[in-house]
Amino acid sequence: MYWLHLSGLCLAALALAGAVYALISARAVTRILRRQPPQTPSLPPVTLLKPLHGAEPLLAENLESFFAQDYPAPVQIIFGVQNAADPAIATVRALQAKYPELDLDLVIDARLSGTNRKISNLVNMFPQARHNALVLSDSDIAVPPHWLRTVIATLAQPGVGAVTCLYSGKSSGGLWARMAAMGISYQFLPNVAVGKEGGLSHPCFGSTIAVTRPILTEIGGFEAFSGYLADDYEIGRAVRDRGYSLPLPPLVVEHICSELSATELLHHELRWNRTIRSINPFGHIGSVVIHTIPLSLIAALLMGFAPPSLAVVAASLAARATLKWRIDHHVGTKAGPIWLLPLRDCISLFVFAGSLFGRSVHWRGERFDMQASGGFSQSEVS
Repeated sequence: MYWLHLSGLCLAALALAGAVYALISARAVTRILRRQPPQTPSLPPVTLLKPLHGAEPLLAENLESFFAQDYPAPVQIIFGVQNAADPAIATVRALQAKYPELDLDLVIDARLSGTNRKISNLVNMFPQARHNALVLSDSDIAVPPHWLRTVIATLAQPGVGAVTCLYSGKSSGGLWARMAAMGISYQFLPNVAVGKEGGLSHPCFGSTIAVTRPILTEIGGFEAFSGYLADDYEIGRAVRDRGYSLPLPPLVVEHICSELSATELLHHELRWNRTIRSINPFGHIGSVVIHTIPLSLIAALLMGFAPPSLAVVAASLAARATLKWRIDHHVGTKAGPIWLLPLRDCISLFVFAGSLFGRSVHWRGERFDMQASGGFSQSEVS
């Protein structure tokens, strides 16, 4: 009993630290999003690169959000697929017919340039790009009308090598998609904000990567990242290694979550967590503190639900609820209801524990083995 109680005390202390961290992360999100966006007297023409794969839920709506930009200069949008039978082609053709006045191109090219198929897609698309300012964004992202103006104005600031964006989660419908969206909005997003504000991390996300053609050439082009699973992170690291900054503008885009089952959710989040572990193993282990609600519940169980342990549970619930409220307020949408937050956090602790072991990940219906270098290869196990 003594050891159970002592273990409970240790977990309660960790949960209290997590509650404090939740409040700190709420403040970090507020600081980033309340900053004034940069201004520039002129904005250049832009080529937007959109690699596609499959007919994802809300794909047409996501893509149309890029058409509705408040941007005064020409915008070329290039879509790319690698399979001539890809159902995303029909979506692009329909959009080209619906918006004949827009500069929309489609590249269908099956050539592979490495293990990472998305990067291969970008390599195939790139020769069609006409403009010096380049922005790439994943297919499951939706953006507000001021997105492109804010991103390119940030890219034009002195010393900036690339620009990326925070993103929140938005469910396409269903319990597991909502769980995925809540994980992004109420765990991933605030963690990134804390890391960025504290100088502990320098993120770069596929939600948005803006870069100029000369800097892309300087870091080796897209081909240099064809063997990495975390291609977005590696692009950002290459930019930083050459002395450029990589800022986050005061802007949040939406990642559309479409998980249909618990298995799909777990595969997706294990891939994210194991990728983070490969990039920053000590930081990943330290992130156990963010799971304050499940830690407090386990502590209360081990301590026999003594009043002090229940106070820790209450503090954890209050801190996480405060964080959720602040993020919903700044983002303008809710990823999910507050009553699902304890279950969401318990799932996250389960995923975190699983991410500490093993190197296999599932991506786009295939299984890969991660390497310590950050690269990956197709698994021999189906």
